[in-house]
Amino acid sequence: MSDLFRPTPFADLTRWVFTEFEERGSIFDIDRTLFFEPKLDDPFRLELQGTMIATPFGVAAGPHTQLAPGIIASWLCGARVLELKTVQLRGVEVVRPCIRMRDEGLNVEWSQELEPEASFDQYLDAWVLIHALHRRFGWPGPDPETIFDISVGYDLKGLQSEPMRRYFSLVADSGAKLEERLDVLARVRPEFAGLEVPPRLSSRVTLSTLHGCPSDEIGRMITHLIEDYGLHAKVKMNPSLLGAEFVRSVLHDHLGFTDLEPDEAAFADDLKLGEAVDLVAELDGTAHKAGASFGVKLSNTLPLK
Repeated sequence: MSDLFRPTPFADLTRWVFTEFEERGSIFDIDRTLFFEPKLDDPFRLELQGTMIATPFGVAAGPHTQLAPGIIASWLCGARVLELKTVQLRGVEVVRPCIRMRDEGLNVEWSQELEPEASFDQYLDAWVLIHALHRRFGWPGPDPETIFDISVGYDLKGLQSEPMRRYFSLVADSGAKLEERLDVLARVRPEFAGLEVPPRLSSRVTLSTLHGCPSDEIGRMITHLIEDYGLHAKVKMNPSLLGAEFVRSVLHDHLGFTDLEPDEAAFADDLKLGEAVDLVAELDGTAHKAGASFGVKLSNTLPLK
């Protein structure tokens, strides 16, 4: 046995999706009666940063948005804002299990199993098949009205590395990789010949930083993403902004998780609320000057003993 991810080749994934739907009326065991069918007059259909989306709902970055089937399954059930699994340089030994879910959910170690370009390949597979499924179902509108939001981390040096520069380049223009998928799609399912799929996967990015990342480095990373790549940007803020005493009170007194103890050392090194307020104001100005938008995502992981 192996604990390595071995993603399904695009041709096989295409056959799987459409054969299961035609023979069983389901995709990845999700019955068609559970698919979210968009309507042009839905009250929650809206425009976000120049893109029309069928719903403002979606899924956050995690193991469920690392492989194409998880992304497609989320989309089938109504997610139209999909934050893709955080991409960063590898080089660490991954502890298993990465995510342990019992009552609380514990992120035991880094959970990114794929190199940046292999991650992109999964996201592109999902992007193409979502457009194909939109046509197959005959749903209204010229496109799936869906946004992919890339998530990256964890330091400036990593973001500026060659593998990450390559990743950002592919996100902006999938080029030959997209043409390869469209050729395979047309060969496996001729009815999709001529399918139009935008070569740009995303114009939005969410930055995830490690606990203890200095305020000035967060600022440089977001500025890099906005100014060098022209992306709308968000930064994930950690619960440590609230202070160890307040977080402990929430965990123990209000939620009853008395066996979970915040790691005060991590709180001491993390971004403080006042610093965060100043940083957000500064980066909002940076984005405005660049014609982009800036926001925050609440919340990210909580450091525990």
